[in-house]
Amino acid sequence: MLLRAIQPEDAHDVAFLSQMLVEAVNWRPDRRRLALEEVLADPHLARYVRGWGRHGDGGVIAEEAGGRVGVCWYRLFPADEPGYGFVDERTPELGIAVVADQRRRGVGRALLGAALSEAASEGFAAISLSVEPDNPSRLLYEQVGFVQVGVVEGSWTMRAQVLEQPE
Repeated sequence: MLLRAIQPEDAHDVAFLSQMLVEAVNWRPDRRRLALEEVLADPHLARYVRGWGRHGDGGVIAEEAGGRVGVCWYRLFPADEPGYGFVDERTPELGIAVVADQRRRGVGRALLGAALSEAASEGFAAISLSVEPDNPSRLLYEQVGFVQVGVVEGSWTMRAQVLEQPE
C-alpha cells in the first residue's frame, strides 16, 4: 500500500476526497445512505471539502494496485464556522474514510498514523475529530491517543496531541 499526501491541484484527489466524505457520513448501515449531491448540498458537511487546498488543509491518500482505497484528511476551521469536532482555530479537525471492501485490513490505522505525522510535520500541536460513541472507529482513535474532550449533540469531540509539549 502506498500512502501519499493529498495534492490540492489534482482534481482526482479532490474528487476522491468528496467521495470519501460521503463514506464517512454514511458509516451507519442502518440509516438511509446520503448521495454525493446531498452531502455536498449540506453546508455543514460540504465545509469539510469545499475550497480544498487552503492553509491548514492536509492529509494522505492510500493507494493499492487497484486504485485509491482510503483517505485521512484534516482542515482548520474558523470559530465562526466550526466543524463538528472543533476545538480551536489552531487545531485542525480530522476526517477519515476507507472504501467498504478494504475495511478491517489496517488501511485506516495506516492512514491515521500517516496523517498525524503529516500534521506534526506541519507544526500542528494537536488534532481533533468528532465521532459517535458507538462508531467502531472510536476504539482506533483511542488506541492512537485521542481522548474525549467534549460532547456535542451526542457525538464525542476527541483530541490527540501530535507534537511534544515543552516541559
